[in-house]
Amino acid sequence: MNLTAIRDPQEILYRHFCESMYASVAIPLEGGRLADVGSGGGFPGLPLKIIRPELQVFLIECNIKRVTFLAEVIRELGLKGAQVLARRYEELGEEVAPLDYACSRALGEFPAFLEWAGSDQIAAKQAILWIGDRDLSEIQKINTWDWRKPILVPHSVRRFLLVGKRKP
Repeated sequence: MNLTAIRDPQEILYRHFCESMYASVAIPLEGGRLADVGSGGGFPGLPLKIIRPELQVFLIECNIKRVTFLAEVIRELGLKGAQVLARRYEELGEEVAPLDYACSRALGEFPAFLEWAGSDQIAAKQAILWIGDRDLSEIQKINTWDWRKPILVPHSVRRFLLVGKRKP
């Protein structure tokens, strides 16, 4: 379905599945409500749901082709507590709130995403971002979140997990 530019099966496994699942080890994701914004092919939301089945996961995606794919994957795998929302994240509120985790791996609209996630309506406790080195300093300047030290993704070329807690 051309959901990703990566074609090599081993690279798909590592870059999409392993990088996504790494967060479950690097960050204590115990349970709760997680929104994967700009889910695309389901990363990181689906791998996190598989490795942490107690999570309630919302895959937020506005592309109908991807939404259809994600719904079929959830159905085929019989994933309970996972649903696809075919909308732009900015349009969502009480359907997902309150969130324990708001995450994004490829969204790119970091200031707007973090404003949405930290709003009183969404009330995400933590933001989790998979980012490249070039975006790191810009995001860390957003002072409505308390940022932890960036976590280098193993075997990556300067890719990080950045975790922030919403300031009261």
